[in-house]
Amino acid sequence: MAEMASLWIVRHGESTANVAATAAETSGAELIDLTHRDADVPLSATGEEQAQATGRWLAGLPDSQRPDVAVVSPYLRAVRTAELALDGTGIPTSVDERLRDRELGVLDGLTAHGVTRRYPEEAQRRTRLGKFYYRPPGGESWTDVALRLRALLGDLRRDHDGGRVLLFGHDALVFLLRYLVEGLTEAELMALTREHVIANCSVTGWHADDSGRLVPDVFNDVTHLHRQGATPTREDEVHAEPV
Repeated sequence: MAEMASLWIVRHGESTANVAATAAETSGAELIDLTHRDADVPLSATGEEQAQATGRWLAGLPDSQRPDVAVVSPYLRAVRTAELALDGTGIPTSVDERLRDRELGVLDGLTAHGVTRRYPEEAQRRTRLGKFYYRPPGGESWTDVALRLRALLGDLRRDHDGGRVLLFGHDALVFLLRYLVEGLTEAELMALTREHVIANCSVTGWHADDSGRLVPDVFNDVTHLHRQGATPTREDEVHAEPV
């Protein structure tokens, strides 16, 4: 079976929406103060520094480990992270909409408190169905995102057999790639989401073992940010639903 030699995913740097969401959740607000649609949210100043630090880490990798190709979410925060991280590397880059963040539908822009207050029936339905299968009206379930990621993985395996592939995306994608690549169960995946918050510009990666199967290397790693003097942040996306 075709397989990549290695696969990494970098979550985008801290965005202005990450900062706004944290402030809204902390204050108990119902709405997150957003000035852009989700696809157009820019990086914060800290996020730009994180992306540049990630670039210095990539530049320091030996040729035998450096990615052959990068594939990027079309959302601005991921595109900008990739631009800064890949500047001067010459790594071919493409954008793939299957790497976009999970769509939240009518819950977009609401805090967990806001969902409970404004859509109590949806909060109850999510509790009944569970985080993995719950689909907000007009939005996506985690399984919906897994379906598009599964298709992307198939294309990457076919087109980059034996290659080293770097993805730039979002926190839910990091979790779901572990689910798909490592064959996790729903229970194992949900345990990961309870135990970890995916850090901005963190690196998660896998390499092919002697049997040609991708096995985990690193998960949610920010060692490169510390080494490059950048400030790590672990802020959720604008999730809008109770954890």
